[in-house]
Amino acid sequence: MEDFALLREQGYDVILCSSGAVALGMKMIGVEPDTAGLRDKQAAAACGMPLLLNAYKQIGHEYDLNIAQILVTLGDFEVHSRFLNTKNTLHRLLKAGVVPIINENDTITTEEIRVGDNDRLAAKVAQMALAEHLIILTSVDGLYDRDPSEPGARLVEELHDVSEYLSVADGVSALGSGGMLTKLQAANMAQNSGCNTIIANGEAESPISSALYGERPRTICIAHSEPLTSWSTWLSERLHVAGSIVVSSAAAEAVANDECGIKREDVISIEGNYKKGDVIHIYDENGLERARGMTDFSSQETEILVRNCDMPVKQLLGYHSKAVLVELNNLTSLDDRHIPWDPPEPAKEQTFEPFPDESLG
Repeated sequence: MEDFALLREQGYDVILCSSGAVALGMKMIGVEPDTAGLRDKQAAAACGMPLLLNAYKQIGHEYDLNIAQILVTLGDFEVHSRFLNTKNTLHRLLKAGVVPIINENDTITTEEIRVGDNDRLAAKVAQMALAEHLIILTSVDGLYDRDPSEPGARLVEELHDVSEYLSVADGVSALGSGGMLTKLQAANMAQNSGCNTIIANGEAESPISSALYGERPRTICIAHSEPLTSWSTWLSERLHVAGSIVVSSAAAEAVANDECGIKREDVISIEGNYKKGDVIHIYDENGLERARGMTDFSSQETEILVRNCDMPVKQLLGYHSKAVLVELNNLTSLDDRHIPWDPPEPAKEQTFEPFPDESLG
């Protein structure tokens, strides 16, 4: 908190993404980390949250800092209305000079609805806040060109293309809690929205400001000079795949060139059970993801429309609508700046459920 106070005096707004509630609450419910189940962890989080926040409150009081807690779940980033509500709260706290402390709400989350790690959680918050810097503190000095325990390992001091080091970061052993992979994924998210990311060791004097000002070893991932818009960032930087469609090669090229939206006659196959308003992933016939966009129809409605291209929407669905599955202004094309969420693995053919030839009638 001393570092926070220093940065505040220098004109910075500061946001902290912190975990630890589950660990603090384990003893209170009488379980050990290696045997704790989902309900144990949820209950431990409920016990640990007031302890964690009280500790921050006491320390913050020493430096005349007011704090606030924001507990989030995956939906607060993936559902646009909830994203905007959370963003408005965050900006209001900053305007009032309050330090927001953000954590995933582990009392209610399950594996299916988790952000999953503090690195990407912090990156999503950085995007939401339009932050200039994202600082990730870990157990090593930054990103190395190989496992830092190996002889001759070299610290990568400056990085423009995160994808160059994905294979190096695949693993969790000596690269810190959660692994360096999630930190690079977080850095990529931040880069795309115009935010620099600094990865540095958390065990240091003035750990945040010294890393920010380059007073000790660190890795800095430079922001893209032409960041995405806030809308494109929200569409493209997903933590959960609601569903996907495969479109024809011609349609994929048109989408990549921002020429038009996705029409029902463009679709070859559909995967997933998604709702109207979900963001879906759009692939070409070769299994390459070309775009992401907010759909105007559910997966069930889309299937009906695609199988009956010669029939009006009113007759098929019972209401009037254009037969455009994803409007152009709700699409964002992907480029080489976006890295995959999953650990690097050999390329494999993308498989989707093909449509049968017969119509639903």
